[in-house]
Amino acid sequence: MPNTKPYEHTEKHFRASETVRDIVIGMSDGLTVPFALAAGLSGTLDTTATVVIAGIAEMAAGSIAMGLGGYLAARTDAEHYESELNREQWEIQHLPDRERQEVEDYLNGLGLEGTTLQQATDAICSDDKRWLDFMMKHELGLERPDPKRARNSSLTIGISYIVGGLIPLSPYMLIHQSRSALWVSIIVTLIALFVFGYAKGKFMGTNAWKSAAATTLTGGLAAGAAFLIARLIS
Repeated sequence: MPNTKPYEHTEKHFRASETVRDIVIGMSDGLTVPFALAAGLSGTLDTTATVVIAGIAEMAAGSIAMGLGGYLAARTDAEHYESELNREQWEIQHLPDRERQEVEDYLNGLGLEGTTLQQATDAICSDDKRWLDFMMKHELGLERPDPKRARNSSLTIGISYIVGGLIPLSPYMLIHQSRSALWVSIIVTLIALFVFGYAKGKFMGTNAWKSAAATTLTGGLAAGAAFLIARLIS
């Protein structure tokens, strides 16, 4: 008997959360910058003590700088939203005809016409809060930011940077000969870059293998360039 069960189509969409984006930003730089720094210093030093000290100092400075950057970016987004919200609220109160026409034009662009268009416009403009929310979202494309976004972003990026940075530096903490530690760091970090790039591609909904290859190549080139520059200078 033929299978008469209806075909079920499941759409899979991933909307990367702000937290995931912050982790990607922090981990990407955390894996790459300390790796390049340690590799560069390994070209001029025989022991790992200085590499570890410099790496920890860079991780501290990098995590603070990256975290502060995330904080300021989130604060700027929040301030921009509030500014646009106040402006749109003023326009609804003082220029209602123009704002209503903007609602009508938007709905008309979606295919609504005639009585349906007028009813939909009336429903939206009959409530100031609904009207304001509609204009913010559909005219300006803005969503109200989380009030805790700035703090959470700075902490997430900073911590992710430190976690990423510990991976290339850990061999230098365990091995005292810089050249030996360098090769172990290269292997460990390239594996971490590949895994991280693959996971990033999966989460972001892009080609995971391409993401893994690009992330690994970027980190490898950065470390290689730093190593060669240090060797040339020395």
